[in-house]
Amino acid sequence: MSTIRIAAIPGSLRRDSLNRAALHAAAELAPESMEITIHDLDGIPLYNADDEAARGFPPQVTALRKAVAEADAILIATPEYNASVPGALKNAIDWLSRGPDSPLDDKPGAVFGAGGRFGTIRAQLHLREILLHNRVELVGSPQVAIDNASTRFDTELRLVEDRYRGQLAQLMKALARLVQRRLAATRNG
Repeated sequence: MSTIRIAAIPGSLRRDSLNRAALHAAAELAPESMEITIHDLDGIPLYNADDEAARGFPPQVTALRKAVAEADAILIATPEYNASVPGALKNAIDWLSRGPDSPLDDKPGAVFGAGGRFGTIRAQLHLREILLHNRVELVGSPQVAIDNASTRFDTELRLVEDRYRGQLAQLMKALARLVQRRLAATRNG
């Protein structure tokens, strides 16, 4: 089986983000056939259509677009800010969604998140709606929303809660199946 390349995006800009830590856990728990590369959102400027028209994509945006385009799927771990996705994540998706050659178009993917009392349920719902614009095909189940996240990771930012480790492992297997189905359909189609 060939390697499945995953472009992973943490929705938080924080250096010690629990969502970045959750992506590391996902990489650890993923099938051996997966190669997960985390792409941070630091340095991505606010989207402005005038700037895009005058200068094209900034270098940070070009790099992220290239990484997503070359990946077989995307994996997004989002925190929940004010019952939705963080502005930095929405901004990155705005940049990624641009043009007739958007790297998000028809891309397989999965979303999950680590957050507070209710996990990231509302943020994930909004994120799913946002990604519909580019027809991103997301894994439907399991839905992983790590609640009370600050208690689910140790001091080294390793996910230690068995329930969520199991859910993440199942999510990664489901993402692998989705990508394999899509690749098989492309070869046979």
